[in-house]
Amino acid sequence: MRILVVTPWFPTAESPVSGVFVRREVEALADRHEVTVLHLDWQRGTPSPPAPGHGYGYRHESLRRSDPRSYTRARRVVSQAALDHDVVHTHALTGLLPWLTGRPGQGRAWVHSEHWSGISAPETLGTGERAALRILGPRLDHADAVIAESTRLADAIRRFRSAPIDIVPCVVDAPAALAPRPTAGVPLLSVGGLIPRKGPLLALDAMATLVERGVDASLTWVGEGPLGEEMRAEARRRGVSDRLRLPGRLDDDGVSRELAAAAMFLLPTQGDNFCVVTAEALVHGRPIVSGVATGAVDYADPAVSRFVSVQDGPAYADAVQSLVETSRHLSAEDVAETVSRRFLPSTVAAALTGIYERAVDRARRPM
Repeated sequence: MRILVVTPWFPTAESPVSGVFVRREVEALADRHEVTVLHLDWQRGTPSPPAPGHGYGYRHESLRRSDPRSYTRARRVVSQAALDHDVVHTHALTGLLPWLTGRPGQGRAWVHSEHWSGISAPETLGTGERAALRILGPRLDHADAVIAESTRLADAIRRFRSAPIDIVPCVVDAPAALAPRPTAGVPLLSVGGLIPRKGPLLALDAMATLVERGVDASLTWVGEGPLGEEMRAEARRRGVSDRLRLPGRLDDDGVSRELAAAAMFLLPTQGDNFCVVTAEALVHGRPIVSGVATGAVDYADPAVSRFVSVQDGPAYADAVQSLVETSRHLSAEDVAETVSRRFLPSTVAAALTGIYERAVDRARRPM
């Protein structure tokens, strides 16, 4: 089958992790289908074409939000590219702005994957984004198939779509080998932006609370953002500066190394639709403690997870201590086995193939 992936999110030289979950999905699909990525880049980044051997085509279109001609151009290039494909697979609601009317790739099956956290957490949106949600949300009812990456997001999409919604998780890369879980102390790892929604100050509070209780805990937070200095200042105030590491943003290999050194993954998130980094932690054989507003509740086994609804440091510290005790007997292999083959490229590609086949059949039916 010939698949045209149309996405506003895809890695660029300036933002190598932007849309990496879309890239991983494309790589999985390319093992089964003829795939072309059309990156409608409203951020006007430097293209980052696929490395040789990944087996998919790539086209980059640099667009400007403030230029009405960009919307006309987006419609035109998608319509032209769709002529050579069986399915147009769009990503992200904001990517549908050029199609306030009509369908991307008129006459072809249209599948849409949704990722935007604004749908499941509209209270976090600004005025302009709320307007975009009101206008674009109903467009989801016109697609031949809509895919969400978690039950949390699917439930939010049902405000706009009466037809069924498929749930397909993200592709999550597994390490070549699992590192044994550390037995000395409780080194905690968090990955995400240093922003309020991810809860870095809560994570620091939890670590400091554990230390005050006599637990040999430490915290490494991988990521960048405006709360870095506040975290350092709070760590000094609590007397745990020597137990806090902020290495900044790391690539996939760097995150894997940090996971190998960690005993547990901690993310006091206030809202994530899938939470790739939590899935990565489980795949690496590390138990997880998370805020309850996350898609991770779909896939995390209670034996290796805790979800915290009370948003304060002591509550997270309680969850860490509880999980340390109950998972002490589990090896890294035991933890990873709880998600088994769920996030493998072959598993995700097989699920998407079934959706494409149904979408093509639906698109061919007379209206």
